[in-house]
Amino acid sequence: MDHRLGPVSQVEDGPVSQVEDEEEEEEDPCCNISKKAKIWGILLFVLVLSAILGVVFGVLKLHQAPQLKKWQGAGTTLHFREIVLGRCYAYTQLMKPELRVKDCQKIVGAFMGAVLSKDPCGFTEEDYQPLIKLTNQTVPCDKTLFWSKSRELAHQYTEVQQEMFTLENTLLGYMVDGLKWCGDAGSSELNYQSCPDWRGDCANNTMSVFWDTVSKRFAENACGVVQVLLNGSFSNAFNKNSTFGRVEIYNLHPDKVSTLQAWVMDNIEDVHSDSCSASSINDLKSILSNRNIKFTCQSNYRPIKFLQCVKNPEHSSCNSLI
Repeated sequence: MDHRLGPVSQVEDGPVSQVEDEEEEEEDPCCNISKKAKIWGILLFVLVLSAILGVVFGVLKLHQAPQLKKWQGAGTTLHFREIVLGRCYAYTQLMKPELRVKDCQKIVGAFMGAVLSKDPCGFTEEDYQPLIKLTNQTVPCDKTLFWSKSRELAHQYTEVQQEMFTLENTLLGYMVDGLKWCGDAGSSELNYQSCPDWRGDCANNTMSVFWDTVSKRFAENACGVVQVLLNGSFSNAFNKNSTFGRVEIYNLHPDKVSTLQAWVMDNIEDVHSDSCSASSINDLKSILSNRNIKFTCQSNYRPIKFLQCVKNPEHSSCNSLI
């Protein structure tokens, strides 16, 4: 039995071993393909991931807020565009319905176009000309009121005498009165962080140039007898460096303006300092004389004094008005 089993075992071992060798040889190519596929798969994954990350970082960089230049003044008033647009509609549709034909969307668009994407320290009159053309408004003759260092009192007066106009009672002045605004050369948005200060940064900034430009137009359009409200509590009621002293007085047209009436009003709680006989008022008179415009002056103009006494009825200076 042992001899018979021996050969059988040898015969069986040979073919089995050969088959196993052949299977190993057949498996090698498959394994190689599988490894290569894995390597290529990893490389493809890395490339796709890199592409995705590149797109993500690109989008983030695109939407990243630009670095705005820092100035010494306060930034743009929050919701500036919405406030200006709302005031435009209020003025043209309610306060002065004769101006309802004005296109407020176009006006605000022109305002934004004048300010955005520009150096706020490089402004000129020309930047605001498209806006000024869209807001053209006629102030009746004899109804123009200038003011210097007497803003609040002047506006109290025009609230009572609504036929009178300060610059802030015109459409363009009303729209931005008390607001701040500026853009940035490297951004298409308003700068809400800071805006140039006319003393600490530059004089030809967004707001200073605007007010000088619209003040010039306001004076150029004046006609008949015009008024100016000056503050007699200052030693120089007429200040040559004020907007009235620098801009408005020199843009009155002698062929349109016959007379300028000055009202020199003391702050009711302050010490009297300047009056119609003061040297600064004489300077004003001299400038007007050289420009062939008549000049009259009145200290503590009675109708405006009444306004002061409404708020301070117990003040001693009000007793004489009763």
